[in-house]
Amino acid sequence: MRALVLAAALALVATLAPAVQPDEVLADPALESRAREISQGLRCLVCRNENIDDSNAELARDLRLLVRERLTAGDSDTEVVDFITDRYGEYVLLKPTTGGANWLLWGAGPLMLVLGLGIGALFVRRRSQGAASREDALSPEEEQRLQALLKE
Repeated sequence: MRALVLAAALALVATLAPAVQPDEVLADPALESRAREISQGLRCLVCRNENIDDSNAELARDLRLLVRERLTAGDSDTEVVDFITDRYGEYVLLKPTTGGANWLLWGAGPLMLVLGLGIGALFVRRRSQGAASREDALSPEEEQRLQALLKE
C-alpha cells in the first residue's frame, strides 16, 4: 500500500514539475530568472492553455531555447516577447494585449450582456403592458355576450 501511495506521489510531482530540461538552463542566474518570467507568459502552441515553461511539447522546448538565445544575445524582455509575437502571432501570449482590434473582443462580452439585459427588460415591460391592455379590451356588450355564452 505504501508503495502505491509513493508511486502516486512521485507521478504527481513529475507532472507538476516544470518541463525545463537541465541542458536549457542558463549559467547566469539573472538571465535564467528573466527567461523563466518570459516563459510563464508565453503559450505553448501545442498544449494551448499551458505556458511553455510547464509544457513537455517539442515546440515548447524550441520556444524556451529561442527565449534564452535572444536573452543571451542582449535583447530586453519586451524585445524577446515582441520577436516571438511577430514570429508566431499574438495567440502565443497567455495575456493578450488590449490594444487595436482586440478592444472589440474585450468589449464584446460586456456589451452583449448589457444588450441582452436591455432586450429582456423591454420584453418583460411590453408583456406586462400587453396583459393589462388585454384585460380592458372587452366592451360591456361583449362582456354580456361572453357571460351568456358561458352560461349555456
